[in-house]
Amino acid sequence: MLTIYAVSDSIGETAEQVAKAVSSQFNEPIEIKRITYINRIQDVDDFVNGIEDVKNSIVISTIILVEIREFLIERCMKLGIPINNVLAPSISIISRMLKKVPEYKPGAVWDMNSRYYKRIQAIEFAIQCDDSKDNNGIKKADVILIGLSRTSKTALCMYLANKGIKALNIPLMPEVDVPKELYEISRKKIIGLTIEATQLIDIRRHRLNKFGVINKNIQYANAERVLQELEFADNIMRKLNCRVIDVTKRAIEDTALIIMESIKNIL
Repeated sequence: MLTIYAVSDSIGETAEQVAKAVSSQFNEPIEIKRITYINRIQDVDDFVNGIEDVKNSIVISTIILVEIREFLIERCMKLGIPINNVLAPSISIISRMLKKVPEYKPGAVWDMNSRYYKRIQAIEFAIQCDDSKDNNGIKKADVILIGLSRTSKTALCMYLANKGIKALNIPLMPEVDVPKELYEISRKKIIGLTIEATQLIDIRRHRLNKFGVINKNIQYANAERVLQELEFADNIMRKLNCRVIDVTKRAIEDTALIIMESIKNIL
């Protein structure tokens, strides 16, 4: 089997994505191995010496540091391993056009600064706490979204997480008690999501049809039931005295901007 080594002096995501894009063009089994943080001559030696099947190996590199890059090319060429540094040609062209020397900063495209870590933590938080999986996160969240099923809570949480905001969502259902923790935090951190009954019914029926359920009288999309749920949700939001956003025919991005504006003073 052919093996593509995605070699990088950083986390290797760019090299791996290139390797995946290339291998997807062939209907053949191709293994991709990500090799990260190759920053020293010794790292290059250790990597190359560890390649078992030289004849069926290819290296796709995004190494920036010239000395390390050239040494890797030299080692691969001696063993007959095809190697392609996908960044070097473009860097050289831009350098000539701008008449400037590149910084040669490893991992610049995936700058591992505090903002990056904050975004990753927020994404992990949103996944862990989705749909009340972990109510312990309520007091740790930057914002809590409450609303009925199909009011875009999860999608909004993931969008906000990509902005570095720890967002948690809690589905409202008449049969389930609202977590007591909601009454123990600042109301400014809670955002209620509401929607017009007709659109909610349409969304839920479309979802049922998607899964092959065609009974329009099923409780999930039943008009009487939906109105009952909306009344219940409205009462909860009034008790919490939180901000309420109507998501009817509103894009996720638009709703997210309103939420970010609403909580900017408490982040």
